[in-house]
Amino acid sequence: MTISPIVIVGAGMAAYTVARELRKLDKTVPLSIVSKDGAGFYSKPMLSNAFAQNKQAQQLLTQSAEQMAATLQAELIANTEVLSINPLEKTITTTRGQHAYSKLVLALGAQPIRLRLEGDAAEQVLSVNHINDYIVFREKLAALGAGARVAILGAGLIGCEFADDLAGAGYAVSLADLNTRPMALLASPALSSGLQQALQARGVQFHLGASATKVEHAGAALQVSLSDGTSFHADMVLSAVGLRPDTALAQAAGIKTGRGILVDAFGKTSDADIFALGDCAEYSISADGSTAILPYIAPIMAAGRAIARTLAGEELAIEHKATAVIIKTPSYPLAVLPPAHQAQGEWRDEVDGARTISRFVSPAQVVLGFGLAPQEAGLRNSLLAQVGKTL
Repeated sequence: MTISPIVIVGAGMAAYTVARELRKLDKTVPLSIVSKDGAGFYSKPMLSNAFAQNKQAQQLLTQSAEQMAATLQAELIANTEVLSINPLEKTITTTRGQHAYSKLVLALGAQPIRLRLEGDAAEQVLSVNHINDYIVFREKLAALGAGARVAILGAGLIGCEFADDLAGAGYAVSLADLNTRPMALLASPALSSGLQQALQARGVQFHLGASATKVEHAGAALQVSLSDGTSFHADMVLSAVGLRPDTALAQAAGIKTGRGILVDAFGKTSDADIFALGDCAEYSISADGSTAILPYIAPIMAAGRAIARTLAGEELAIEHKATAVIIKTPSYPLAVLPPAHQAQGEWRDEVDGARTISRFVSPAQVVLGFGLAPQEAGLRNSLLAQVGKTL
């Protein structure tokens, strides 16, 4: 009797982490990976800081699809879209036919949020969320030439990383955001101020406290209009306002979703034979039923290891450890562990020369988060050890 394979949908870091960890535990279980793209392996976080390093897309690929298939002893079905999931029959329907599965892992990632922009050039706004997007991005910048003006919509983590990267490569960068300070959802006001000053020293122009409403042609350039009535010109507009978990496939199959695909402590969805992780997942993070989207690398690695162990026959809960996020802004090296959404407390700053340490402290004097600039491993780990403890 033929055993249906474990099928992983996706070929990003989340998908390949599960596959690698599973192969450490079980060398023989049939494994298939279905990918909408070419399935080569690259680190997605590299996309926002590869330009100043003059890295072409091919240089970001560390292993080809063929190499990954051989290493993982897996059937790799590339350039194939999954159209639907049938949980009752345990099959997926793809653009290349139907495939049965014993267990299914959804590593679908997230899609860029698109602002509702008016104007005859709104469709020319780019997003970079995939290596293919990066190829288009580089080609358009090359056509514009050195010193081109780039408008970035969104001054969060990705927007600031792109701003630093492009400014460092000699482009004239404008950064627009509805918030009144950069990285407002992650960093303390003191660290936001330090980051803004560092980026301004690199020539980045800030347009804060207003969101983009319109992008239209203005001769050979583009005009970006903001909600406060001001406008400015650019040669290219890049949107970096955030990502939305890709839940459409799960929803159509009747799998429970919230902001993301809801998973339990083991990474299982509402269907016990279907798992999810990475940017598409909404994790159970505590016994009281709290859930969260955990978009960074450390949660992906933790979930991948635990799900692989469960797939190999030994159920293992995902261990969500507090981990600082290192922001790739070399003009202001920064690490943050933001407090939980809607956490009660205040930021307290400690400034020592050029170094700023910010702690988010609850009314009960418990450290719930921190930020550090310039960041370095020893002090970062020391601050991490303080999280959850009373000052």
